[in-house]
Amino acid sequence: MTEDLKQVADEVTANTIFCTKEVLTSDEAARYMGISKSYLYKLTMRGEIPHFKPMGKMCYFNRVELEQWLQRNRVATSEEVEQKAQNYCMRKGGVL
Repeated sequence: MTEDLKQVADEVTANTIFCTKEVLTSDEAARYMGISKSYLYKLTMRGEIPHFKPMGKMCYFNRVELEQWLQRNRVATSEEVEQKAQNYCMRKGGVL
């Protein structure tokens, strides 16, 4: 029982540190984003995701920049698309 409690306490501590860190390692960034480490490497090699490589070795990621990157290219809801279409037609004098 005490081993289980220690394991839970260690996991809570690790998650707390993980959620408050500004700079993440590759492992942490992949886990944070919910993607595989190999896909993360592919994104870094293509220059598609912001990252840091001090001394050309390990990659590090700023958590805020990752959040901003993840929230790019938002897909509009059907309601938003319909509203845009109505606004466009109204400006052009047409009716939907």
